[in-house]
Amino acid sequence: MPIRTRLLIIILAILVPAFAAAALAVGYVYLEERRAQENSVTEAVRAFALLVRNELETREGMLRALAAAPALAEGDLAEFRAHARLLAPTRDTAIILLDPNGRQLMNTRAAPGAPLPERRRSNIQALIARYGTDRTLVSDLYPATYGGQHDFVIQVPVRIGGQLRYFLSMSEDASRLQRLMEIQRFPADWQAVIVDRSSRIIARTLEPERYRGRSVNTEALRQFAARREGIFNGINLAGIPVQGFFGTVPDVDWKVMVTIPQAELRRVPLHAAAFLAGMMALLLVLALVGARWIGRRAIAPIEQLGRSADDLGKGIEVAYAPQEVAELDAVARRMADASVEIRRARHEMEQRVAEAVAANAQAQQALMRSQKLEALGRLTGGIAHEFNNLLQTLTTALQLAALTSNQPRVQALIDTCKRTVGRAGALTTRLGSFGRIQDARLLTVDPAEQVRNSLQLIRGVLRHGITLDVDCEDGAWPVTIDPLQFDLALLNLAINARDAMLEGGRLQIRVRNTRVEPTMERTGGDYVMVTVADSGSGMPPDVLARALDPFFTTKAPGEGTGLGLPQAYAFATQSQGFLALSSSVGVGTTIDVYLPRSAQSLSTTQMGSADAGMDTAMPRAAGRVLFVEDDPLVREAVVSGLEDAGFDVMVASSGDQALAMIENGLETEVVFSDIVMPGQVSGIDLAALLRERRPGLPVVLATGYTDQRAVVPGVQVLAKPYEIGQLVDLLAGMARR
Repeated sequence: MPIRTRLLIIILAILVPAFAAAALAVGYVYLEERRAQENSVTEAVRAFALLVRNELETREGMLRALAAAPALAEGDLAEFRAHARLLAPTRDTAIILLDPNGRQLMNTRAAPGAPLPERRRSNIQALIARYGTDRTLVSDLYPATYGGQHDFVIQVPVRIGGQLRYFLSMSEDASRLQRLMEIQRFPADWQAVIVDRSSRIIARTLEPERYRGRSVNTEALRQFAARREGIFNGINLAGIPVQGFFGTVPDVDWKVMVTIPQAELRRVPLHAAAFLAGMMALLLVLALVGARWIGRRAIAPIEQLGRSADDLGKGIEVAYAPQEVAELDAVARRMADASVEIRRARHEMEQRVAEAVAANAQAQQALMRSQKLEALGRLTGGIAHEFNNLLQTLTTALQLAALTSNQPRVQALIDTCKRTVGRAGALTTRLGSFGRIQDARLLTVDPAEQVRNSLQLIRGVLRHGITLDVDCEDGAWPVTIDPLQFDLALLNLAINARDAMLEGGRLQIRVRNTRVEPTMERTGGDYVMVTVADSGSGMPPDVLARALDPFFTTKAPGEGTGLGLPQAYAFATQSQGFLALSSSVGVGTTIDVYLPRSAQSLSTTQMGSADAGMDTAMPRAAGRVLFVEDDPLVREAVVSGLEDAGFDVMVASSGDQALAMIENGLETEVVFSDIVMPGQVSGIDLAALLRERRPGLPVVLATGYTDQRAVVPGVQVLAKPYEIGQLVDLLAGMARR
């Protein structure tokens, strides 16, 4: 048998099973394409359902904002109607106010004084019976009383003084939801619909006005009743065979559905499978032709091809050597290209594995750093709390002593003690650097001005030969921070920069507004970037990797604590921002502190320090104060000061005792309480309970250090140690309200 025939038989023996495998591959590709297509449409439907929910939440937010209008609380419906008209300027939308029995009190679609409908045309009453009165309700589609269009209703309860007083509804033309279809940009032959609980069409991509209010087909009704989301085959209202994908709008139970003609769904997978089948058939034909040519060639080119195949299997890059046989040369070129791709893919895989390992190590390092800072913050915060209680006792006692003594020598000793207490107060503030920033110390400041105010302190730690360059952008956004911790962070960064520039250099401090894109690690938005950059020695990679770890330092023993950079990192994190660190050996180090832009106005006053105003005379006051404090030394000192000022002071040693005294009928003009106390009721809990049970009773809180947030509206927070005269002024002002 000739070698050409033998080669042809061998090739056919290889290609026939390969062709069969190709046929299986064609079927597999078709099924995978269909599955991928269905998954893609299912995700699009889920996103569409969330978009509808977000649109309804926007309207709910408008209603809740309107429900908080003072005019409604005061019963001024004329003024409230004017506010409501701003939200519903056209007849497409109506704002309706109803009493708890469902009787309309106001309707922006109706003229003032015109009779209002006595019953509701929507199914809101049925939904109230089903879900109760305490949640936001969205009705099904119904024909509007005014205008003749189809509307739906969003209703929120309005509580005033804890009692249900009204229902506030927004009745809106369903056609306004059509813009959601435009946002999704569905293909032209896709049909997207929004249906209510009764399966009536609210919005539709094609001919919405014709089909609005009509029910979907029977198959869709059956599917909606059985599942919250799914896929089914059916006939649409236009009589076209389609595949439907539906989902449920969260919290509303409306349905969204996308139907796609089955012919369109089959087209893409069929094209992919047909292309693959054509390619396989073409390769088979080319292989048969090549077999005839190979039969007429010498065996050497085949052996060369075999050697190239061996190299490819071993992962060795194949060197292309032309054999003057077109088919063999084509295969050889493909093998050479494949070997290059294999090596490249292997390199990319190794690189990705290395990046994944590095990212995991970085995440572990960040977690350990966070745990260390949290442990350090709990330790120093507890110490700061106890120290501030002691300093509060000393502060109050010193001021009372200064007011009762007129001997110069005693006054001089008292002044010395005051300065000592001031230094101790600054020390406790630094102890709190790694704990949660205290609400009582938060101020909204201009960061550029804050940097300028810190320059004298920074210049004092720089050595000769270091040039300080400050560049603050005009119009820097305000930030809400603890100014003292901000100054301390700048000082720590300046000291680190100084130590890195032993031969002198340049220290740059810049303040810029910037926009940060969101990532998995942080939220995006508007930030103020405070940059501290030096031209020092820089840090090698191993030092840079640990630079933010607490207590890590490269300085000699006794020359550094390893807490400078971690304090700046903790400050940025606790201020809801973040810190970015970059460094190159021989170039320098750059630290960017990102602080989120504050929506609050700049603070006009700042709480005084422990020694501020201690030389002024004790102000006079009157009225009864309930003083809640668990520390007996603080109680003894502060009670004496308040009584000397003229207050009638009632004392409780815990929040539970104070609450019991008020519930038993104690009358007082103001409550002054510590935050951290033993028992079930903290100072914050006490303030919240009094806001609910005694809304008109003023509450002032004091704290040495706490992990709790004082978020009770209208409650003043003082940081310990506070000045007794300042406390008397504050309590007297609140008692007179």
